[in-house]
Amino acid sequence: MSLGRFIPLLVILAALIGAVCPQPGWAQKAVATQSIDPFGQEVKLAPKTIVYVAGSGTWDKAYDILVDAFKELNAYLDSAGLTAAGPAMTIYTSTDDTGFDFKAAVPLAEAPKAAPSRGIALGQSPEGKVLKFVHRGSYDDMNQTYEAITNYLDENGLDAKDLLIEEYVTDLAKSPSDKLVVNVFVPLK
Repeated sequence: MSLGRFIPLLVILAALIGAVCPQPGWAQKAVATQSIDPFGQEVKLAPKTIVYVAGSGTWDKAYDILVDAFKELNAYLDSAGLTAAGPAMTIYTSTDDTGFDFKAAVPLAEAPKAAPSRGIALGQSPEGKVLKFVHRGSYDDMNQTYEAITNYLDENGLDAKDLLIEEYVTDLAKSPSDKLVVNVFVPLK
């Protein structure tokens, strides 16, 4: 008996299974991830001492605004003789369709002895239960990742707080813009 006779039946069966049992996280398929990347993994963030630059901007200029903020922070760290104690992060404190408010932050092992100046502040990073998602690729393609995250939250009936955190596994200011690896943390209500 030839297997070729059963191929049309297998195709129809696969289509029916796909229609009846949709894949969880289907939106993730369009996002450039690796099989080892978490997508919606629950983790708990511990608070860290951070130095940060607060600002706002529009989405069309987000990458340049954030790179400039991290260059300013890196210059401060160098001049103050401080070393980062983990990856840099952007804490989005407010977002809408046109723009955002943010804190570009770098964690420190301990607070500096002298208070920061020149628009740089000292604070604590967010803490608590979050969902972790990973983005790989250019910053311009982050909107696809955020769309997949929104779909994931909707599919699972989850409500996010009005706060997002991007943690840069690769250096946002120095890495090629299409080779970024970014952990996106979404705090839940």
